[in-house]
Amino acid sequence: MSDVLIRREGAAGRITLNRPAALNALTHAMAREIDAALIAWAADPAVALVLMDAEGSRAVCAGGDIVTIYHAARAGDVEAARRFWREEYRLNARIAAYPKPVVAFMQGFVMGGGVGLAGHASHRIAGESTQVAMPECAIGLVPDVGGSALLARAPGRAGEYLGTTGTRMAAADAIWAGFADAFVPEADWPALKARLIETGDPALVVPAEPPPGTLAAEAASIDALFAGETAGDIARLLAATDTPFAAAALAALRKGCPLSVACTVEMLHRLGDAPAVPRALELEYRFTHRAIEHGDFLEGVRAQVIDKDRKPRWTHASVEAVPGIAVSRMLMPLGADGWRMEGDAT
Repeated sequence: MSDVLIRREGAAGRITLNRPAALNALTHAMAREIDAALIAWAADPAVALVLMDAEGSRAVCAGGDIVTIYHAARAGDVEAARRFWREEYRLNARIAAYPKPVVAFMQGFVMGGGVGLAGHASHRIAGESTQVAMPECAIGLVPDVGGSALLARAPGRAGEYLGTTGTRMAAADAIWAGFADAFVPEADWPALKARLIETGDPALVVPAEPPPGTLAAEAASIDALFAGETAGDIARLLAATDTPFAAAALAALRKGCPLSVACTVEMLHRLGDAPAVPRALELEYRFTHRAIEHGDFLEGVRAQVIDKDRKPRWTHASVEAVPGIAVSRMLMPLGADGWRMEGDAT
């Protein structure tokens, strides 16, 4: 059976990720299939909305297929990773600008590449099991798939906090931070999907009150502690602050690749408070294009996913030790190699 189920049902174009054993990790082929369907449905008057969900209860999509990327890069095919990222980012941008409603059901893990799919939908539905996060710093990347745009738009300094620590958000926190729109109890999802398919009317999504979150209550601490000009500034302030929140945040930040954490903070500052998704994707691609040859991506995947020793040997000892020139080099424009919305599909 296909890794992604694409079909027409009633007034809806339906996209169902179908790799539950792999937490619905997004492959290059899946990204291409989804993008082709969206292009076709945009011009199809019989499709009133797109309904996006996934098989299995554990995850909508826990990220991109980084294992395949890792092995291709180790075999010398760096361009395979770059092709995947270029085309995945075009899919992310297409969802963000889609001319018809896109309703995404976000059960379980919605991380990395999953945020690139569901996080840019026009109607993002969270449930009791929802866990949203951008944990890319842990594997030597930066929050990408347009996720940096969502982080930059988050209230106060929540973007810096969520992007550098990879903190997971349940439904209420995801809604507060701008990664989801509505809480609907998961027991009600089958009936809601049936009504959406029958009518094509996203106004049928009626939010309920989610279980309480924690981020809003921590906002003052987040804003005070994550306002530094650089990641090093943030780390130093966290280390000098004697509170349980600061200690936990510093421990989470230090689990990430120092270069990735430093570049994440710089990216969010460059993007400002209301960035367009294509601008964010272009900036993200500057890092991902260089991540294999000039960053710590392969070491991060080795330590976290391949060998699972959780002992990455990063290029820099700490975020405080990352020189500004290293950040600048990772985020320099790529010229003719840069990301753009339309381009090769090889």
